[in-house]
Amino acid sequence: MKKVITAVVLGLSLAACPVLYFLVGPALNELQLGTLKILGIIAGCSALYCFVVGEISKNNSQMDKLWSILPEVYVWICAIRGGMTPRLVVMACLATLWGIRLTFNFARKGAYSIRFWDGEEDYRWKVLREKDAFKPHWKWMLFNLFFISVYQNALILTTTFPALISMDSSIPFGVVDVIASVLMLGFLLLELASDEQQWAFQQKKKALLNEGKTLSELPMPYKRGFNTTGLWAHSRHPNYLGEQCIWISFYVFSIGAGMGIFNWSLIGALLLVVLFIGSSSFGEEISSSKYPDYALYQKKVSRFIPWFTTMDR
Repeated sequence: MKKVITAVVLGLSLAACPVLYFLVGPALNELQLGTLKILGIIAGCSALYCFVVGEISKNNSQMDKLWSILPEVYVWICAIRGGMTPRLVVMACLATLWGIRLTFNFARKGAYSIRFWDGEEDYRWKVLREKDAFKPHWKWMLFNLFFISVYQNALILTTTFPALISMDSSIPFGVVDVIASVLMLGFLLLELASDEQQWAFQQKKKALLNEGKTLSELPMPYKRGFNTTGLWAHSRHPNYLGEQCIWISFYVFSIGAGMGIFNWSLIGALLLVVLFIGSSSFGEEISSSKYPDYALYQKKVSRFIPWFTTMDR
């Protein structure tokens, strides 16, 4: 029943976008509608690709590989068709910086391969695939089609909607855009620092384990099995915090474009927040089953926003 409710909530949340479009506005002009059609075709082809290749290769990280590439493609299309105005160019450049960081971080984990369908799969898909709820395989196939392939492609597309509605703006690049740029860069640096700290921790732990030691024989904090140092001592998911705030900051550009404090392009950032709440919960379920100290970590350290409590070293 819980999974059914979750599926319904996700479906309704995505359906909220066209509802907000008609209730809140602004309406898209002919150029924007034509641009949306192009973006929709790309997203549809991507969804089909992710589903077919994921089923054939048994590697469901096809969408993960495209996650860091498609947004900047969408934003640059908006920028080019929108006349390369300063606001759109800045939005496209920032989206590109975001994509470079995420692609690099995913690539060093072995996600990409010369054989495009191959590469390291996100461990969470394997864990999820083996759950009884997704047996027999046709159940997983439907999940792959509707959530991994269709829903996530639609979600990625909606996060770039602030660029789409900013195409029609006659308001010059201003203070609000500067604020959005600074915020987005700041949260990008937060993600970068989080990734580097996590990578350094996991590589050191891996090196110690390769020496023939068991996890319980490792020195602190490595013997816990999960990172509790640096930013991770104050937030259980500082990288997720940065990711959510990046796309909320991206939405601020639409405010600078004169589309109002609240407009329908906010739906992408909101859907992303919902996704990361679910994704972090599932990841923590796995971590709790592997590491005895994780429950204490959950009690002492905030999931996203840092508080004053920290995990003891």
